[in-house]
Order: sequence, then C-alpha cells, then structure tokens
Amino acid sequence: MLSHETIDRIQPIDARLLAQAQARLDRLTKPVGSLGRLEELAVRYVMITGEIKPKVPRGAVFTFAADHGVAVEGVSAYPSAVTPQMVLNFLRGGAAVNVLARHADIEVRVVDIGVAFDFEAVPGLVHKKVMPGTNNLLRESAMSPAQAEQALHVGVELATEAAQQGIGLIGTGEMGIGNTTASSAIAAVMTRRPVYEVTGRGTGIDDAGHARKIDVIQRALDLHRLDPTNVMEVLARVGGLEIAGLTGLMLGAAAARVPVVLDGFIAGAAALIAVGLQPHCKDYLIASHRSVERGHETILNHLGLKPLLDLDLRLGEGTGACLGMSLVFAAIKMFMEMATFDEAGVSERTT
Repeated sequence: MLSHETIDRIQPIDARLLAQAQARLDRLTKPVGSLGRLEELAVRYVMITGEIKPKVPRGAVFTFAADHGVAVEGVSAYPSAVTPQMVLNFLRGGAAVNVLARHADIEVRVVDIGVAFDFEAVPGLVHKKVMPGTNNLLRESAMSPAQAEQALHVGVELATEAAQQGIGLIGTGEMGIGNTTASSAIAAVMTRRPVYEVTGRGTGIDDAGHARKIDVIQRALDLHRLDPTNVMEVLARVGGLEIAGLTGLMLGAAAARVPVVLDGFIAGAAALIAVGLQPHCKDYLIASHRSVERGHETILNHLGLKPLLDLDLRLGEGTGACLGMSLVFAAIKMFMEMATFDEAGVSERTT
C-alpha cells in the first residue's frame, strides 16, 4: 500500500539556500550568531521548504491513538481503558497537548488508528482505525505486513492532505497504553543496543514492573529474531499502529517539503522506521526535546538529531512537539521581522 512514489519524492533539503539564508541572518541587527539555535532553526526551515522569505506557517499536531496487546503482560502502570478515555479528553480540549497547542495557536488533530473501543461518530475524531489494537508482540506478530502498511499509509494520506490544506509545520503526538514497550523494542533493534539500555519506566512503573518490561521485550525479540535492515518487518512484528501512523506522517510530510517537529520517545521510534525506509527523511525532522524516558537519547544520537529543549518531559501526546513548534515560529519571526543594519541605521562592528 505504501507508494514507492512517496518515498522517491523525498529529496535532500536544498543546501543551496543555506548561503542566502545565512547572509540575511548576518545582516540583522545583532552580533553574528548571537541568537544561536534560533538562527539554525530559521535556516533549516528555509532549506526544507524552499521559501527564502517564509511566513509563519499554520501548524497542526497529529495525535495518533492506538492500543497494544502487550499491555496484558503488565508493562504499564495504567490499564488499557485509559487510551479511549484520553482520546475523549483530547477531543474535549482538556489534555496537556490541548493547552500547549492553544498557547502556540496550533491545531490538534486526534486520530483513532487502532483504539480497542468503538467511538462511533464522535465529533472531531479522525476515524482511521486499522484494527482494534495490536496483537501481543510477546506471543505473535503485533500486526500483519498488510496492517502495518495500511497504518503507515494512513499517516502518509493525513500529511498529504494537511499540506494541501496549507499546513506548513506538522507536529507528532500519540496516545496508547503499552506504547513505550513497542518503542523500546524498535529502538533496541534499530540502534542495535541492549534492551535494558533503551527501556524506561513509561507511565511510572516500579522496579518490579520495569524488570518485567525488560524481560518481556527481550523475550519478544528472541522470538521474532529481527533484522534491522528489514524495516517494515520490525514495524509489523513489534511496533504499534500509532507508531506506523507517525512513520507515514513523517514520510508524507517530507515528500511535501513540510518540516516535522518530533515529540518524544514514541515519535523517536517512528522516526527510526521512517529514516530506515528513506534516509533523506531525517533532514525534515526537528527534535523538540530530550525525554527522560530511557532510550530517547540513544535514538536521537542514532539519528543525529539535537533536541531543542530538555525539560524532563515524559508525557507524550504531542506536548513537546507543541513547545518545539512555538520555537520554530519564533525563529521565522526573528528571521523575517528583525531589521537589518541598513534598515535600522545601526552601525556595524568595526573589527
């Protein structure tokens, strides 16, 4: 189902615009480089989009929701019933992602890609359910290859539609009890690191729960014997529906030259899959923050992404992405609205 055309359309970002963007930054009324990573962000946005005079874009964060069969193994501090409960909270505007999105004037689009609950025709929900939660990855493949492809294609379609609607910056979000277990499994395979190095406490499990979680992931990997070069098999066997959706979202956005601001650990796992499928996709990804979830730093280092923030966040939903998107907006405003030395009549440095 995943069109090779989408992957083939993802090209390297336009490095030729680097010099033009940098030249403008260096003419603004400030010492050269004094706004640090805000300057880097502005240049990156120009190179990704091809817009040498960018406007602050419309932003949307996509929060994909799905359940995980592996939750029955006691890998989370919360029951799976929390997934649909939080979806309804998102739709009512009462979650942390809603608050931070309102703060930054960002739209939240909530996607049911695999929740084990029938929402019927709940207003505001994007209905894209592939299956009612994954299978238990400890016992069998989490998804069939076709289901993984279908979930990935959902993300591609949503990103493509968003770009056509004028969305110029996309953030990633997710909700799914058990999804740090699937993400740790992906991280261990794709970064080739030991399971214990990339497995954290998720929703706040105790020491016994953490040990159980590591054991579950290790036994699952022993069962599936995955090859990191067979990326779609990794996704299907130990991934999640929301992770597949986020993967497709990243690929679809990159194909449309729309920057993607990553949230935390779950988004990082999806990014490993997306970049595994198309290495050029990495150039379109902006890491919003470094999560305290163990393994996120390993993912960021593997991808070569430097996070914008380090706030000890570990919530998900798209909270970190909203904060990162607000910094992108700030960088674009700085790039376009600051006066140059000539415009302001300010003297330049003499040495």
